[in-house]
Amino acid sequence: MSQQNYQSPPPPTYGQQTSSLAVISLVAGIASFFIVPVLGALVAVIVGGMAKKEIRQSGGRMTGEGMATAGIILGWINIAIGVIGICLTVLVFVGAISAPFCLIPFVNGITF
Repeated sequence: MSQQNYQSPPPPTYGQQTSSLAVISLVAGIASFFIVPVLGALVAVIVGGMAKKEIRQSGGRMTGEGMATAGIILGWINIAIGVIGICLTVLVFVGAISAPFCLIPFVNGITF
């Protein structure tokens, strides 16, 4: 009798799909500049990291690493701009630097 090796057919492939977390990260990163500055930036950074981990663990089934990276970068840029703005505001209130002339409507009793 001859023995034949029976192999099951490979599972059907459905193609790659984009990570929904990567899309959320990118949208939150963009929204952090227009709608929800602090919250959007934090969501973009956190969800972007989760998306990159999900994509790495998917074994090539998921895509969207570029979108996740873009969301993380946009989130960090927004956080940096916010920190710089807070620092400048504190320095103006402390008196270490003076506010721009256009922000001071009354200078030495002279009205404009």
